[in-house]
Amino acid sequence: MWEIFEKAAKENGLVTAFAIVGFVVLVSGFISRRLTFGRVQGSAIAILIGLALAYVGGRVSGGTKGLADLALFSGVGLMGGNMLRDFAIVATAFEVQAEEARRAGWIGAIALLLGTVVPFIVGVGVARAFGYSDAVSMTTIGAGAITYIVGPVTGAAIGASSDVMALSIATGVIKAILVMVATPMAAKFLRLKTPRSAMVFGGLAGTVSGVSAGLAATNRELVPYGALVATFHTGLGCLLGPSVLYFIVRALT
Repeated sequence: MWEIFEKAAKENGLVTAFAIVGFVVLVSGFISRRLTFGRVQGSAIAILIGLALAYVGGRVSGGTKGLADLALFSGVGLMGGNMLRDFAIVATAFEVQAEEARRAGWIGAIALLLGTVVPFIVGVGVARAFGYSDAVSMTTIGAGAITYIVGPVTGAAIGASSDVMALSIATGVIKAILVMVATPMAAKFLRLKTPRSAMVFGGLAGTVSGVSAGLAATNRELVPYGALVATFHTGLGCLLGPSVLYFIVRALT
């Protein structure tokens, strides 16, 4: 019986991945309701479970892709890959109401700019504190603090080493995880109740994956608005990182 199940799971990897995610969500919802009495959203718990499973998968397989390195769970790699991720991001735009989006106005634009520049400054400061003094390394790590995509794009453009680009990706991933987990907890304080507030939050937070998951755990109706503005961070960061921001850092160092 186990051999039949294992063969079916391997040959239908994507279906298996959806089943695993569904089970994790089910367990997370149960934990949220029964153990935290709704104080911690199920989505945030699911994220932590996913990270734990990825760690265990990596330790068991000795690979670098978490559960996806195990043949039985190879479909997780496809489900969590760029194709479905980008499809999900684009799909959120179809739920946006143009009238609500226009209400963000200049506040959304300012939030987008601040959400790009402030994390960059923090990232550069952390890089300098850890001993990186050249403009290329500091700019690359700072760009990673914008999003984990902007970091390697910027690094490749200005000639950063592979180690530094890896650090920039790690910086962006840590930021995304923090936003995912902290958003449901801070939603009341941040007053994330309206599409406009979600767009401002998306502009300030900057990470699409973090904003989308965090808002999904708070109020899934706000996800398209937060993701709409956060999506622009990648393009804006890729434009400013290897040009304006790099030249500023180089001039200062």
